[in-house]
Amino acid sequence: MLNFGKVKKALIILFLVLNVFQFVSQISEGFEFRMKSGFLLAHRGVLSHLPMQTALASELSYFKHLKDEKSWTKKLNYPTVGATFFYGSVGNNEILGRYTALYGFADIPIFLKRQFELNWRFGTGLGYTNRIYDPIFNPKNMAISTHLNAMIVMGLKSVYRFNRSSLSLGIDMTHFSNCAFNIPNYGINMPYVSMSYGRSLRQDSISTVRKQIMQYKRLYYGVHGIFSLQEINPHGSRKYPVFAISAFGRYYFQQKAAVELGMDIISKQSIFDFEPQVDKSQSSILQLGIYSGYILPLNHFHFFFGMGAYVRDRYRPNGLLYHRIGFRYQLANGFYGNMTLKSHWAKADYMEAGIGYLFNYNRR
Repeated sequence: MLNFGKVKKALIILFLVLNVFQFVSQISEGFEFRMKSGFLLAHRGVLSHLPMQTALASELSYFKHLKDEKSWTKKLNYPTVGATFFYGSVGNNEILGRYTALYGFADIPIFLKRQFELNWRFGTGLGYTNRIYDPIFNPKNMAISTHLNAMIVMGLKSVYRFNRSSLSLGIDMTHFSNCAFNIPNYGINMPYVSMSYGRSLRQDSISTVRKQIMQYKRLYYGVHGIFSLQEINPHGSRKYPVFAISAFGRYYFQQKAAVELGMDIISKQSIFDFEPQVDKSQSSILQLGIYSGYILPLNHFHFFFGMGAYVRDRYRPNGLLYHRIGFRYQLANGFYGNMTLKSHWAKADYMEAGIGYLFNYNRR
């Protein structure tokens, strides 16, 4: 459990340190220190047998309030963005190790009343662990087999602000995975509760500086291509390529949100080794899926959450449904970059890295 005496001392020290910064900076930004306590969510039977302890972690964040009155930030109630350094355990230091990570985040206010606000947080980054799967020296770690892993954070955070300070309580789900690049890769899923203290370097004010802002039509049509690599059993086997193309329509609700409906055509070469006694061809392994997704646009940066179903999947190696979570970045002239994790519920399938194009892209 959290040692609140130590937490109190840490927050007092941080308060004194952050008070120094107000004399050397005059911009709308600040720092936040967070203590977290959680446990490993054993979503697979091969993880449920591990002896577990309470997982403790700490985070130090740099944040910036987006306060441009004339930009998209007004429509999202002036979100906060920043970067967080994470260090902590995931429930078993000997087998699963400790994690050091760096991730970017966005806090989107969903309720505001005077000094209180409730934020929805989404973050993504990279994490490093000192303990990975080894068939001889660490065979019980079926969760992670690479030192470097993707990190995804989703949660809720209640904040009380006073002067330039803030106190907050939060809950979040933190996920570490190598996206099936190496196996075993059941992944780490950590529910955390947290408390934090933040200090802005000066009182927020509405900026009158006009920034370069994305302008949106209501409806777009686009396509993107995906390439990835995945590994299947046994550990250390070859990496199988994955090719995919998606076509979609996307509808924006002003600048607050968008929904997307589309179709996927997927060629996973690893299917050839699924039930190897069955003859297969390149055409027979093609998977066709339809999906829907929700998009949270933060100017050029778009968070994406989606779910789909296979309408053609002859061999069904992973079931009927699939999921996506990740981000896209809008480039010039209609092009955009894509980085999303495709999964089947809590099991990662592969990382979707690619580039796309909006046919009726228009920037005013």
